[in-house]
Amino acid sequence: MSLTATEFLRIALDPHRLAVIGLAASGPLNLDDAAHRLGITIGQVRRAVSRLVEVGLLDANLALDHSVLRALAATLPDEEPVSPLVLEGPWTEDERDVLGRFFVGTRLNEIPAQNARRRVVLERLAQEFEVGLRYSEKEINSMLQVFHPDYAALRRYMVDEGFLSRADGSYWRSGGRVEVSR
Repeated sequence: MSLTATEFLRIALDPHRLAVIGLAASGPLNLDDAAHRLGITIGQVRRAVSRLVEVGLLDANLALDHSVLRALAATLPDEEPVSPLVLEGPWTEDERDVLGRFFVGTRLNEIPAQNARRRVVLERLAQEFEVGLRYSEKEINSMLQVFHPDYAALRRYMVDEGFLSRADGSYWRSGGRVEVSR
């Protein structure tokens, strides 16, 4: 049987089956041991195992069939590459690599933990704000929310790193590269 991603999710959403999959990932299952380790009845383990064998996730030895998971992974769509809009501007090749690593399309996939990488991402986000304009916190939040759901963290990082300044309830761009026209 060829398992689809939707079918796998339906199967794995059952907490007992998911727990059994986790145990089987390290080798063949012993039903009694699995029941003891998972804190469920042997009947619950048997029902979970039966369904997992039926769909081909567990082999005859009750071990996880990794080839089924690999085949399933191969059917999943590739992640969208970084949008050319994100890469517009005077970025070095290293900075383009950082942006490509953390953006999917035009969305920020995750906020980098490493300070140097986070500064590149924050500088890119600073490009969204016009020099000389003042923004309310609500406007800042709305603009950053387009890129990542944790807009409050992005706003704090941008202030902490000097890309935005704040006073009297308003924000303005105070850092990052600025294109000067002659």
